[in-house]
Amino acid sequence: MAKGSPLRALVAGLFCLAALHAPARAAESDALPAPAEQLPEPVARVATALGVPADAISLWVAELDADRPLVSWRARVARSPASTMKLVTTFAALEGLTPAYRWRTEVFALGPIRDGVLSGDLLLRGFGDPFLVAEEFWKLVGAIRATGLREIRGDLVFDTGAFVPDEQPRSAFDGQPDRIYNLPPHPLLVNFNAMRFEFAPDPVAGRVRVAVEPALANVEVVNRLGLVDGPCEGYQRGVALNVVDAVRRERVLLEGRFPTGCQRYGMTRSVLTPEAYAWGLFGLYWNQLGGRLDGGWRLGTLPADLIPEDPETGIPMPEESDALVTVHRSRPLGDVVRLVNKYSNNVMTRQLYLTLGGERFGLPADRDKGQRALVEILARNGVETTGLVIDNPSGLTRDGRISAEQLGRLLQAAWRSPYMPEFVSSLALSGLDGTVSDRFMDMPQAGRMHLKTGTLDDVSAIAGYVQTRTDRRRVVVVLVNAPRAHRGPGEEIQDALLDWVYRD
Repeated sequence: MAKGSPLRALVAGLFCLAALHAPARAAESDALPAPAEQLPEPVARVATALGVPADAISLWVAELDADRPLVSWRARVARSPASTMKLVTTFAALEGLTPAYRWRTEVFALGPIRDGVLSGDLLLRGFGDPFLVAEEFWKLVGAIRATGLREIRGDLVFDTGAFVPDEQPRSAFDGQPDRIYNLPPHPLLVNFNAMRFEFAPDPVAGRVRVAVEPALANVEVVNRLGLVDGPCEGYQRGVALNVVDAVRRERVLLEGRFPTGCQRYGMTRSVLTPEAYAWGLFGLYWNQLGGRLDGGWRLGTLPADLIPEDPETGIPMPEESDALVTVHRSRPLGDVVRLVNKYSNNVMTRQLYLTLGGERFGLPADRDKGQRALVEILARNGVETTGLVIDNPSGLTRDGRISAEQLGRLLQAAWRSPYMPEFVSSLALSGLDGTVSDRFMDMPQAGRMHLKTGTLDDVSAIAGYVQTRTDRRRVVVVLVNAPRAHRGPGEEIQDALLDWVYRD
């Protein structure tokens, strides 16, 4: 909802009205002026004005170290948390892996190298690096070239055995298999498998120019777009993008009518399979660096006899392998969780989840191992797990469930954790960055709330820490599951509570 709207003005007025009629409190009391088991008056008034039933709302507000909450309303009702579920996953990842954890992407030569020529295949083995973006992949390819290798007389082989393949189709959530948010986890996920399509009208030629980034040789783009006179509006500006071959996913068909009023329009989609994408980007960078690759790509497994084992423990030691060409190490987990929570990245969250399970229960990692590891860590930290339903650890699911109290207790546990600084700094800052950059912007509340948002159809949630105007810190959780909650009412209810807690 736009700032300055009549509804926001109404909400602001309700804040003032609530302040005028708030009951007085004793000067020595630090508690919020509300009994524990009722909605705070500003929240109740806003919910009534917006037509949101009180029983569709769950609230939980507490001091950082208090057993008894300051406010609790239907706090033990298990609800859909949307992306606030990422708080559970990132907390467990920090506890189970530590902020210093780094992912490895290993490169092996499956044949002899003489005078810069590999007579055989080059194998890449991934372990789920969640941020192997284009720049990092370029570094990996550059490191291979820096060893002196210039020609590969064989195939590029991808060892993806670290994860059990996700059996759920990419279209399962909302029928949009090419959207980046639906991307499944993968042990060798490069640049989020993302391709950016930029459209611009060319009225003189009577056509639509299309630019694709990265420009991969193994993607065919069939441009059948036409122009139509009109303003720059409409769903996807009239562009229909379809992946023609659902198996190989290497042919993209563009159809529709693009408005002449659009100077430029872009969309990002996941087109290729992860392996084909990695192959295409590797080839692009390898050629730029003066390398030559004779073969194609295929899936494979690193031969066990290429990895020596510790004679005493039997633990594999890939670093000691004569076949090892290079190892790329990711950013530390402490940096990665900031990208996950501030910008609510779904596939990165799922990569963390599987990594956690694989490290705890062994490879290949799967969803069951991830859940077992996560529940184990929550229980160890005193967070009740009864009724908790993970399903998708990013929150992109209709089946996930958690209560406001469980989420609040997790936030308290995170504050007690030795990794509290990494966890708290991963949350978006009100009015400043991430998914709440436009909340309380240019207001006293800006920068005083570390928050994680969550939105699905009919679901609106927020959870995190609020530093009040008297410099007390409190845990706040709001879960709203109601028709059209995602279209503004949920956010208005959240703002009512956050502002009330801030005003202390």
